[in-house]
Amino acid sequence: MADGFEDEVEPTISIGEYLEGVEEQELEADLVLVGDEGKECTYNKGYLKRQAIFSCLTCTPDGNAGVCTACSLSCHDGHEIAELWTKRNFRCDCGNSKFGEAYCKLFPNKDVENLENSYNHNFKGLYCTCNRPYPDPDAEEQVEMIQCCICEDWFHEEHLGLEPSDEIPRDEEGEPLYEDLICQACSNICFFLTLYPQTIRVTVRQPHVANSAKDKEVIENAPSSFASSEKQHGDCSADTSTGDSTSGAVSVGKGILIGQIKANTAVVLERSQTAGPSKTCIIGTNLLEAAPKPEKSKAMLFCKNWREVLCRCENCLEFYSQKRISFLLDREDSIAEYEKIGKQKRDEKLQQQQGQELSFLSKLGHVEKMEILSGIADMKNEIHSFLESFDASKPITADDVHQVFENLAKKRRRMP
Repeated sequence: MADGFEDEVEPTISIGEYLEGVEEQELEADLVLVGDEGKECTYNKGYLKRQAIFSCLTCTPDGNAGVCTACSLSCHDGHEIAELWTKRNFRCDCGNSKFGEAYCKLFPNKDVENLENSYNHNFKGLYCTCNRPYPDPDAEEQVEMIQCCICEDWFHEEHLGLEPSDEIPRDEEGEPLYEDLICQACSNICFFLTLYPQTIRVTVRQPHVANSAKDKEVIENAPSSFASSEKQHGDCSADTSTGDSTSGAVSVGKGILIGQIKANTAVVLERSQTAGPSKTCIIGTNLLEAAPKPEKSKAMLFCKNWREVLCRCENCLEFYSQKRISFLLDREDSIAEYEKIGKQKRDEKLQQQQGQELSFLSKLGHVEKMEILSGIADMKNEIHSFLESFDASKPITADDVHQVFENLAKKRRRMP
């Protein structure tokens, strides 16, 4: 019985683990913000292809407005904010008619409403078909969600409408082996994707061998160079694939079978950019006259670069436009490409900071340089001594940190 009244031991982490966590958070922020330092409202830039968006539930509890990073910090500081990750084709609403008498401190001269903006229940701080917030205060464990590349809602894996035996493909480190998800609801709009060879999609079932009449027809209608450059575009498991590369699929842990993209789409892209839309449809179907199958729709997962395989004939382009999914043809629309740009800007920023530090040191005299380097060495030695003598079973407190710097200051004062 006595054990039941013992104080619970608070979880502790090492400094290395803490710093690693901070670095991961900084990386995640850089991938979302893509160099946006949050100093200027993005309204004047128009409807951006993709940007970080926030919903202020204090000002707009109905969830019918979104604000940019800068406005979330300057105009809505201290408010209840829902972080929405990124949204496409969105213009900052801060201070327009949806905010009543409140105005934007950064860019007050705005239209009454942004008519091209789209909103869903995410703007109320709710996600998935279960309509729950994230983080969920009632959940014992916070489970990561997956974003649909069409509606941009977020879903729990168990609410995707997959079969109980299905499993989201991931590598040994838990990273997803797919590029995009299309949720169960949006798969009705994107029914035409089932007309493409199975090899553009990721599945946990037995691989679909591309020898059916329909797949042969699609391949025959595609440009002759569609069968080349697999190495250039890769597949869903380019870093982890094993086995026979000619089988059309590879096995990645737990029997997960992932289709490979066997198409070089550079010819299709070049043709659409230079000669305009083609009259020949790759899938051999007029989507303007086609209708989705009455079968129950299912969520779909897609391989890397799958968007580049999409047909760009006149009818298909018109269909995309009518369904408002033309963004699928824009490489910069994808989250993968957006994060790639974010990583590039992060690397550029780090290189710039390193350059500034070197430039600062180069302007100092020899004595000043030695003092700075000596101070850094003393701090490292003091922290090392502290960690060697510290009881690893105890958490590090603020008093401990203050003591380290006091000891360092005393040593510096004793120096001649």
